[in-house]
Amino acid sequence: MRIPARYAPLLFSALLSSIMAIVSAFVLFVNQGFSAAFPSRWLTSCLTTWPVAFPTVAVVAPLVRKLVARVTA
Repeated sequence: MRIPARYAPLLFSALLSSIMAIVSAFVLFVNQGFSAAFPSRWLTSCLTTWPVAFPTVAVVAPLVRKLVARVTA
């Protein structure tokens, strides 16, 4: 099953913001180390930051694409 192309920007935003959530696990690990509470802290972090990350990516990605197009040959 393929997703219609009109949903590409939303899919891109969802995937990129999900990858950012994975990066947040690394940052959390570096700053606080791993403990039994790590999964719960990471889940809390994801649930509070992903709703900000998704619309941010959705708004910023087209602007970044235009900027990249301007500065590349």
